[in-house]
Amino acid sequence: MPNRTRTTIWRPLATAATAALLATFLAPTTAQSAPRESRPVHSYENAVREAVWVDTGLDADRDGRHDRVAVDIVRPREPAAQGRKVPVIMDASPYYSCCGRGNEGQKKTYDANGDVVGMPLFYDNYFVPRGYAVVGVDLAGTNRSDGCVDVGGRSDVLSAKAVVDWLNGRATAYTTRTGTTRAEATWSNGRTGMIGKSWDGTIANGVAATGVKGLRTIVPISAISSWYDYYFQQGAPLYDSGPDWLSDYVDSPDARAKCAAVQKKLVDGAPRTGDWTPLWTERDYVKDARKVRASVFLVHGAQDLNVRMKHVGQWWDALARNGVERKIWLAQTGHVDPFDFRRAEWVENLHRWFDHELLGYDNGIDREPMADIERHPDQWVTSALWPPRGTATATLRPARGAQPGVGTLGLRRARGTETFTDDPGRGETDWAAAIDTPTADKAGFVTGPLTRDLRLSGSSKVTVTATPTTATAHLSAVLVDLGPDTIRDYAARGEGITTLTGRDCWGASTTGDSACYLRTAADTTAVEHTVVSRGWADLGTHASARHGRPLTPGKAYTLTLDLAATDHVVPAGHRLALIVAGTDKDLIDPPSTRPTLALDLSRTEARVPLVGGTAAFARATAGSPSGAPHVAERLDGVTAVPRSAGRVPGGGR
Repeated sequence: MPNRTRTTIWRPLATAATAALLATFLAPTTAQSAPRESRPVHSYENAVREAVWVDTGLDADRDGRHDRVAVDIVRPREPAAQGRKVPVIMDASPYYSCCGRGNEGQKKTYDANGDVVGMPLFYDNYFVPRGYAVVGVDLAGTNRSDGCVDVGGRSDVLSAKAVVDWLNGRATAYTTRTGTTRAEATWSNGRTGMIGKSWDGTIANGVAATGVKGLRTIVPISAISSWYDYYFQQGAPLYDSGPDWLSDYVDSPDARAKCAAVQKKLVDGAPRTGDWTPLWTERDYVKDARKVRASVFLVHGAQDLNVRMKHVGQWWDALARNGVERKIWLAQTGHVDPFDFRRAEWVENLHRWFDHELLGYDNGIDREPMADIERHPDQWVTSALWPPRGTATATLRPARGAQPGVGTLGLRRARGTETFTDDPGRGETDWAAAIDTPTADKAGFVTGPLTRDLRLSGSSKVTVTATPTTATAHLSAVLVDLGPDTIRDYAARGEGITTLTGRDCWGASTTGDSACYLRTAADTTAVEHTVVSRGWADLGTHASARHGRPLTPGKAYTLTLDLAATDHVVPAGHRLALIVAGTDKDLIDPPSTRPTLALDLSRTEARVPLVGGTAAFARATAGSPSGAPHVAERLDGVTAVPRSAGRVPGGGR
């Protein structure tokens, strides 16, 4: 366990001499006496606080000089005085002045000299006394940096990469924004770990995908892996705006005055048609996973409807194919930081991860289970590998039932059709609630009650053959666990957490930077169904996922929808459902028409990753009734899908 302080503020050691003596625990020595944990032996109160501006080599704002990004640094004073260098924990963010970081919306604060006084989040309070430098980078075009925000493009990524280069002696920095006095990172050993939630974690993904030397690990929390998939999925628009809106949201006043050309590129390069353009290729980090040198500790909420779980599946799988060392936490929450859903365990694990990756301590974390998964609120299990060994794809096929739109789900191919009409006023919670009732807006297919637990682990695909009545059509496919449970209320304001009034403390404090944060607790709700995986597409992308085409009414089209990654156990006694419908209210935008679609069941199937594969499904459904029983009452789920999931990846949270 780390040496943490929870209800009282840690006091700095009395003398530098004592700190110097204890600092010997921070440097790896022989295997026999090597430390397993960094200790808080340095003074946080007397830490060096400084700012430098790193030359990015870009001129995005076209003012005739290279853009410089502001880098605020908090580092222990003692190692440099002893001639020792320290590793760096870095959070590059667009939010330090506009919106704030963390559950309490913290922003950077400065003294009269322009040096940082308050650095958001607990990283500096906790890790600086343990021998790390903590660096907060203002992305280009934000806060005190030059340049323009280009929403995950070259400017965003290279402005952060330049800081890693500077820490490793490969880039130039200055002591002021416009001056000529150079600043050298003589105190850094170059070993850098990037961390951050949402846009911040996205930049960590992007910088890792450049293959930059010196970046040893990244910890992306609720992060984007491809910006196209933040705004669209297979042509279906997820939001009613594009990256230009987001850029304007975080731009500094100086950037707004200079960056009209960048804004125009964001508008022109991201047409609302949903077509893939070169702008999206530039912002796709998955294609460059082969370049990643850093290890990855990935954290995400399985019910995150802002940065959706598709980002996890495609990034994780690409990293796995390229042999990247990795670890994952999957929570029941929405867009929430692990500091706010599993605080003590998060600080402990993050501490051990950085000690291992940046200090080289053999603390065993690399030999522990790869995945931590929240099964029920505050109840976690581990998995040695993720997805676990024995996971294989089972092909599940829908069939007609006794009532229209209320069908069955099994292993045998069926014939016939099911028909539904797009209703933009209804979505996945409505469909699941009425799963046993014929409704015009969906086609549902359900197993009987399972006789054994069935574990889904990984990303599913649903292939449909559909005949539309109009020239445009959107499709949704969802997998649902039908049965009673108590889950985190991801649709509520806190997306699965509630903020309490008491505080606990994680590190050392100063007058200007407290290490004490409001406690949180799980916000739960009782439900009778849980949506476990989702996917959407524009049927016009049937021939190419990257380019949509008008449809011919009356013609059948075959399309495969990618569903988001998940890890969920459907318990014995529950039922598993596949629902195919049109617009998923508040999660995709509707098409220009309201089509009726006929599904050809003989050419419709779900390929689902199950632990134990097809045999596990067969065992779990053996002996259960083949049809879905009619249930008169609605099956209640979360109250509504949160539109707060929209447009800003992590701003203010």
